[in-house]
Amino acid sequence: MIGIVDYGAGNLASVRNAFARLDRQAAIIRQPGEIEGCDLIVLPGVGSFQRAMAALHEGGWADPLLAFARSGRPLLGVCLGMQLLFEGGDEHGPTAGLGLIGGRVTLMTPSAPLKVPHVGWNSLEHVREHPLFSGVKHHVDFYFVHSYHCLPNDAADVVARCDYGGAFVAAVARANVAGTQFHPEKSQPSGLGILENFAAWDPPC
Repeated sequence: MIGIVDYGAGNLASVRNAFARLDRQAAIIRQPGEIEGCDLIVLPGVGSFQRAMAALHEGGWADPLLAFARSGRPLLGVCLGMQLLFEGGDEHGPTAGLGLIGGRVTLMTPSAPLKVPHVGWNSLEHVREHPLFSGVKHHVDFYFVHSYHCLPNDAADVVARCDYGGAFVAAVARANVAGTQFHPEKSQPSGLGILENFAAWDPPC
């Protein structure tokens, strides 16, 4: 089963509905103890890095999520959920993240006249092959809503980039942990393709 984590900062219904369209069993989980019964986990997110991490800690989600990731089962962070996978973020002050991927999350600084937040459709450049992008065409548009972006320490963790007044990281993956800065659940057929690939993903331990 695919578990969608409800920690009070996620876009839950649209993610669940996207999996339903794919005939994939997915459930919103509201208690940290439910994580252990899942085969795959989606960590969605909207809002600020600092508040989302506070919600994960206060709700008792952080340690079970880390244990799940360390078990080798697939974990996908979406939008803010991707950012939370990193070691830390700068929004509203320095805040430690889950630390599953090395690097930090910082404010976007696109060249003029572009402003933040970055909202709307933008095309991806695939940096390397990855099972989540199997069958997904290059340079297809995906839907973004964000003001902060991820700066991985290791370039090998980058799967796709995008340009918005400068290049930024649009997707990452390390072992069984992956993230998309865009919203696959809102990105029409290509986004559904990524969710279908995630549901079928069997990363090496």
